[in-house]
Parts: sequence; structure tokens; C-alpha cells
Amino acid sequence: MQSSEKGRGGPWRWLYTAPRVGHARELEHGGRGFHHTSTAKMVNVPKTRRTFCKKKRRYDRKQSGYGGQTKPIFRKKAKTTKKIVLRLECVEPNCRSKRMLAIKRCKHFELGGDKKRKGQVIQF
Repeated sequence: MQSSEKGRGGPWRWLYTAPRVGHARELEHGGRGFHHTSTAKMVNVPKTRRTFCKKKRRYDRKQSGYGGQTKPIFRKKAKTTKKIVLRLECVEPNCRSKRMLAIKRCKHFELGGDKKRKGQVIQF
């Protein structure tokens, strides 16, 4: 085993590090004939509820009424993390354009947390 793969390093390092993202970011956007760069505030977007597509409507129709659970409930979940989605909103008063930005998977996420420093003691 190499020294980079011991402990919390190696190919699974991203599972252990919680990304810390500031509250603002430079946003480059354009529309209606102009292109400019401005700062944007960021908000962590939660997972939304399901849309009522045909599959969901069919399942609800089958479940309704007498007879109990009609289809198997899937319990072997493969993923333990969720993809983090940030909502970027331009802070200029006349623009206010919004866009979504997906970043990688992580178990813990901090918006506006302090940056990690070398040699700092980990507190729980």
C-alpha cells in the first residue's frame, strides 16, 4: 500500500472531506444583448419532491383501495451521499438572474464555513 492511500487519503478521499463553500461567487452571465460578470449569492437547494409522472400515477392508482402493498419496496440503497446543488443568484438589483450549479457528492456540506488549515486539531 502506498503512503497516499493510508488513512483518509487515496481514491476515496472525497468521501471524508466536507466541502466548505463561501456565501458568494463570481458569476459570468449574459442575456438581452449584454454580457457581464458580477457576484452571486449561493443557497443550498434541498431535494424536491417527486413529479407526478405516468409511472407515479399508475403506482398510486394500483395502491389505492383494498389489498395492501402491491409492489415490492426497494431497500438495498447503493448511494450514501447526495449531490449538492447550489442556487446562484446575481446580486445586482436590476439583474437578479438565477442558475443552478451541481457540485460533487458529499456526506456533509457547509455553506459559509471556515476554510481548513494545516495542523489544526479536529473537534467533534
